[in-house]
Amino acid sequence: MRVSNVTVRKRLTVALLSGILIFLIIDIRLGYVQFFMGDMLTDKARSLWSRNIDFEPERGEIVDRNGVELATNMSAPTVFVVPRQLNDPAMTAEKLAAALNQNKENIYKQITVVERIVRLKGGRKISHEKAKEIRALNLEGVYIGEDSKRHYPFGAYLSHVLGFAGIDNQGLTGLELYYDKELTGQKGAVKFYSDAKGRRMKDMGDDYEPPLNGLDLKLTIASKVQSIVERELDIAEAAYQPDGMVAIAMNPNTGEILAMASRPDFDPANFQNVAPEIYNRNLPVWSTYEPGSTFKIITLAAAIEEGKVDLEKDHFHDPGFVRVGGARLRCWKRGGHGSQTFLEVVQNSCNPGFVALGERLGKEKLFSYIRNFGFGEKTGIDLQGEGKGILFNLDRVGPVELATTAFGQGVSVTPIQQVAAIAAAVNGGTLYKPYIAKELIDPLTGEIVMKNAPVAKRKVISPETSAKIRHALESVVAQGTGGKAFVDGYRVGGKTGTAQKAKDGRYLQNNHVVSFIGFAPADDPQLVVYVAVDNPKGTIQFGGRVAAPIVGSIMGDSLRALGVEPRKDQIEKKRTWEDVPMIEVPDLVGFSKKDLGELFLNLKIDASGEGDIVSKQTPQPGVKLKEGSTIRLYFNDKE
Repeated sequence: MRVSNVTVRKRLTVALLSGILIFLIIDIRLGYVQFFMGDMLTDKARSLWSRNIDFEPERGEIVDRNGVELATNMSAPTVFVVPRQLNDPAMTAEKLAAALNQNKENIYKQITVVERIVRLKGGRKISHEKAKEIRALNLEGVYIGEDSKRHYPFGAYLSHVLGFAGIDNQGLTGLELYYDKELTGQKGAVKFYSDAKGRRMKDMGDDYEPPLNGLDLKLTIASKVQSIVERELDIAEAAYQPDGMVAIAMNPNTGEILAMASRPDFDPANFQNVAPEIYNRNLPVWSTYEPGSTFKIITLAAAIEEGKVDLEKDHFHDPGFVRVGGARLRCWKRGGHGSQTFLEVVQNSCNPGFVALGERLGKEKLFSYIRNFGFGEKTGIDLQGEGKGILFNLDRVGPVELATTAFGQGVSVTPIQQVAAIAAAVNGGTLYKPYIAKELIDPLTGEIVMKNAPVAKRKVISPETSAKIRHALESVVAQGTGGKAFVDGYRVGGKTGTAQKAKDGRYLQNNHVVSFIGFAPADDPQLVVYVAVDNPKGTIQFGGRVAAPIVGSIMGDSLRALGVEPRKDQIEKKRTWEDVPMIEVPDLVGFSKKDLGELFLNLKIDASGEGDIVSKQTPQPGVKLKEGSTIRLYFNDKE
């Protein structure tokens, strides 16, 4: 059948229009792909071609309140390998193994895996000298990436507080863990491009994305005070070989931790060399034990606040024991203290006297104050692993439990709880949340990103009660059991503690935690110091004998380091046969060497200068020193 011309023309027109439409669709699609999707597709292609060599960010530094560096970073290069770029993997493995002192077979397994890029395990955080040696080998497919590792410039100093970071610069313990997110930062990278066979594309330049460094962390720690605490714990550790030690120094008016240390300690850079129970337990916030007589401060505060005792007028007779609920509770002094005012009860740390105060208060009222002072709950300090202690359930407190709690036995508390509570007792009555991180700072701009401020939890006693407590505790140091914490020139108050340790429900013999908590100046406290020594050897295990002198040494040097001026308005110290006589330094300016030779002076002289007349002396006149101490005199021919 013959097709008409009209039909042919129609068919040709349809075919032509269809072709035009198809080509139009293709052109539109090509245009869309080229102009609208081009950048996206190019980026995807580049991402398929790209290989990243990571650049780790610098972890934020940790510094003390004055900017002293406590945890910093050291540059530590890392070896990267791109397996597909290796011409001779066996030869590369052999040369890398020799340079890194590693097993050749182990390296060969790593660099022959089906991976885009391999971070060599034996080549992480190597020295710059070793990195230079590897670069000199000029091995195809082997790269050196910039990396860093944590550096603790003072070794074991503040080790439990700082904690440490792992090989990937991740915080593992202490502040490094608590503030890990803020300290970490964000990774950067160098991107280079390679084809499907892994060969580097020479015509495409590398891209660099800089890392974003972590925030710097400024602490409330005062390095001068921390150094004093570390020194005194080292001395005590050598003298007593204890099972452990704890020390905390805090500003009682803010809750700022000025120093914190414990023994045994460790070097954060070599934490693998000590047992996990050493580096995992920050004793000042983790450990719990019976507080002993330092806890009597809480009973005293409650009794004064409730009007249950007048320290000067009320009297108590101590025969050396007290019978409660069929139990015979002894005083530490055999034969007792006899008749005494309640101020003397505090000075003598008399257990039966505090039992009497507990009975006057009753269990509901006493335990209300104990909980109000923060015991039985965490303080909220910004450190990992804080304990909360153990208190009796009120419905299980009978006469004996009430009595023992009143003098610090049968309850379990943490050191940081005691410091916060006693700070509240002497600062006017406000319980503060302790804290150790002061600020987070952007290292590039210096902008303060986060700032911690003092947090007052609640008022626990009145300022009037607090003043009476300060007076009583100052008398403990000047006239009572805390005499070895006395610091000439500073009004120091405090309380001893001697607590028998328990195991398997029974108290151990000759195994105590001895402690002392002190504060100064007594009329305006600026510093609270707590020290506990676990099972000191070769000595009588009393807080007044072991812990009090440690606190006295820390207190005196720390107050001077903090710029607190000495004064003369102290309660006169009750001297014992053990006390070295104190000598008031005379004014020697203007004296000649001949005059000094005729002067009876039980002090050693360190002389300097070439003249004959004393022109200057250190310390100044009026300061009291122990007999035999050294004074420095400067001589010239002019006064």
